[in-house]
Amino acid sequence: MRTLRVRIVIRTRKREPRGSSSARLAWLLALPGLFLLCTAQAGAPALRHLPRIDPRLGQLRNFFDRHQSPASQLASTFLRAADQHRLDWRLLPSIAFVESSGGKAYRANNILGWGNGEIGFHSIENGIHTVAERLANSSYYRGKSVEEKLRTYNPVPGYSERVRAVMNQLSPAR
Repeated sequence: MRTLRVRIVIRTRKREPRGSSSARLAWLLALPGLFLLCTAQAGAPALRHLPRIDPRLGQLRNFFDRHQSPASQLASTFLRAADQHRLDWRLLPSIAFVESSGGKAYRANNILGWGNGEIGFHSIENGIHTVAERLANSSYYRGKSVEEKLRTYNPVPGYSERVRAVMNQLSPAR
């Protein structure tokens, strides 16, 4: 790993004391350029380190907020779990919405109703990741379509249609 030393000199039109607001503003304006310079000098792609805004996060939060659902705070957890296990990003939040009204009614940190709602988890986040892992890797679910997974998850007539309707509210089918 290489260390890069950079000395920045910021000149203003008139001599400003070090702690003045003009000097602080000049530093704030120089920092993004310094970051890009340093990463480019070190051979790293500069823009790779800048955070990307995931439009799914806004869609999910807006959906839960419209329904006054506490699961809005879990939007990034749903997306991380879905991405990590290569599931449709709409599946887990839709199940949570149908099973617990998006976190309004549940027990034992199980907002997804896993195991008829009788299985408890250490945290809601743990429950989301555990269910995502099972939906992706369990022999009961692996290799099945979303529709088949939903019929296995809960075989009650109309259940998969209710979850699919929520999925379509989040974003139209691909």
